[in-house]
Amino acid sequence: MGVTLTKGQQISLEKSGGQPLSVVRMGLGWQAAPRKGFLAKLTAREIDLDASAVLFAGNEPVDVVFFQRLISDDGSVRHTGDNLVGSAGQGGDDESILVDLLRLPAHVDQIVFTVNSFTGQTFAEVQNAFCRLIDENTGQELARYTLSGGGSYTAQIMAKVHRSSGGWHMSAIGEPANGRTFQDLMPAIASHL
Repeated sequence: MGVTLTKGQQISLEKSGGQPLSVVRMGLGWQAAPRKGFLAKLTAREIDLDASAVLFAGNEPVDVVFFQRLISDDGSVRHTGDNLVGSAGQGGDDESILVDLLRLPAHVDQIVFTVNSFTGQTFAEVQNAFCRLIDENTGQELARYTLSGGGSYTAQIMAKVHRSSGGWHMSAIGEPANGRTFQDLMPAIASHL
């Protein structure tokens, strides 16, 4: 089990033996929160959360990977596909984005991961939501960030992976936001670069 991150916490993505990671996977899992009351089953709706990765060179976005664009221009970042209903939320990933750190272009120094409710429900209607970073070569979970607290927002800027001192680091951001797509979140992302 990896490190459970809190908002603002940062970890190095260097293996314990000093070797850098080569391929990491950012996983996202969630479940719809159970509704209460007599009409709960009649009014329940599926929740479509979407994971996105925005690649930056400095403060400029240079590429993006999300459910409508599954592979970055250079092929180093790949989304495994859209999940429209969630339900893993118990440890498995509903959506994943693979990042080949060794193939990323040298000018890309930050990747910001976001999650948004495409169907517009708020995080108050979501439970057991998390994002996690996995060493794709070993399957070892490196870090986990719980998207907790519910709230009336429809998106969250989850985390960023960034180059620092010659290596890669992950920072948990956990910033609530509003928007149905990553484009809606770009002004909020800017303050975390």
